[in-house]
Amino acid sequence: MARNIKLIWDFRGPAALPTAEHHEKHLQDYIAIEEIGLNITGHEQLNDMHSIAYMVVEEKNMITIRDVLKPHRGELYTSKTD
Repeated sequence: MARNIKLIWDFRGPAALPTAEHHEKHLQDYIAIEEIGLNITGHEQLNDMHSIAYMVVEEKNMITIRDVLKPHRGELYTSKTD
């Protein structure tokens, strides 16, 4: 079974949430342009001064996408239905 990786971009400061929301739109555009199989993106507010945007990719594509989009970090993705 193939593993999926959640690529994460961190945004900090008073504008963190709107910045993360906007960044997610760019991730969705990238998925559409590059015709990536998975279409899982999102954003979350962790606290008033820290929000993230994320994109889930298949492990086999992670290095290529990582090198192009330069996320701040990544973690193994497990869906909420697992």
